[in-house]
Amino acid sequence: MRRISILGATGSIGQNTLDLVRRSRDEFQVVALTGGRNLDRLAADAVEFGAEVAVTCHEELFAPLQERLAGTGVAVAAGQGALIEAAARPADWVMSAIVGAAGLLPGLEVIRRGGTLALANKETLVCAGALVMREVAQHGATLLPVDSEHSAIFQALTGEDIAAVERIVITASGGAFRDWPLDRLASATVAEASSHPNWAMGQRITIDSASMFNKGLELIETKEFFGIAPDRIEAVIHPESLVHALVGFRDGALMAHVGAPDMRHAIGFALNWPERRPLPVARLDLATIGQLTFRAPEPARYPALAIARAVMETGGLAGCAFNAAKECALDAFIAARIGFLDMAVVVEATLDRMSAGPGLQFAGFDLDMVLETDRDARRVAEEVIGLRG
Repeated sequence: MRRISILGATGSIGQNTLDLVRRSRDEFQVVALTGGRNLDRLAADAVEFGAEVAVTCHEELFAPLQERLAGTGVAVAAGQGALIEAAARPADWVMSAIVGAAGLLPGLEVIRRGGTLALANKETLVCAGALVMREVAQHGATLLPVDSEHSAIFQALTGEDIAAVERIVITASGGAFRDWPLDRLASATVAEASSHPNWAMGQRITIDSASMFNKGLELIETKEFFGIAPDRIEAVIHPESLVHALVGFRDGALMAHVGAPDMRHAIGFALNWPERRPLPVARLDLATIGQLTFRAPEPARYPALAIARAVMETGGLAGCAFNAAKECALDAFIAARIGFLDMAVVVEATLDRMSAGPGLQFAGFDLDMVLETDRDARRVAEEVIGLRG
């Protein structure tokens, strides 16, 4: 029986992971489940799956979670330190589905004990890609991508020589505003940005999809995970969301990963790797689909992509500053402090300020430098937001 933990169990990735585990209950023992404020869901899942420990990242919610789990035999913990302790518990496989930079330290804890980390938290590589990959090599850990695009790339590269790769193409649905007139974007509301045309996801990632900041993060993640030069990584709009990524080789061939827009595909691949097992995902009827369409993203509609490309070229700690500023800008948009288009302005202005002086180009950065850059970028972003608010 495999011991598994799910960090971020109450979100969409965590719930889809538990759905797959539920279908093969005799194969898995759940060690730790972590979540945020959805205590009812966290407690119910901890009881159903017999978790050893349930953790909320909010210290002030320890007592309410403890009350829900009283008499169940499930241990309860709360706070950021408890998240790291949960990640440190012996497990054969750990899903990292915590949203944002908060997933970095728990993920590193798994890596440093030489574990297998299924990575749905793209910010781990965006913020500290070079550091994370060094730690993976040093500790003999296994890193499996769970983002649908990076899982697709990983699968297309199976048995291939990375030196033969000419380019990588990741696809994007285009989000909620892919067909809006450009002059409407400035007035887009949080509710409008929170409705995805193809995927069922949480609010934050859905808004990131509408702005394409999510795809900007994925461009950076592709560079860090696969070691591909920035000028060989492309993004295209693919409204059907059936082709998740393509790998182009030096002989002109393109290997595409095609499947239904269901995160259980990528999750299941990582959960069962290196085997392929049956998954409860739709089988495509190509004749019924009829056609697949692609188009280039419009720079004016998606300025986040150009910012992300500049970040890839800069390297060092630029990704960390980019993500921190993006998270602050997203918070401000959700709180109605800034408009939809202001998010890109805030991120770009923050990077411009952070690039002054010593700058962000540190090749051999350590964890302390990552955490300091994250704090500094959030402070600068808040200053920028204050000027625009």
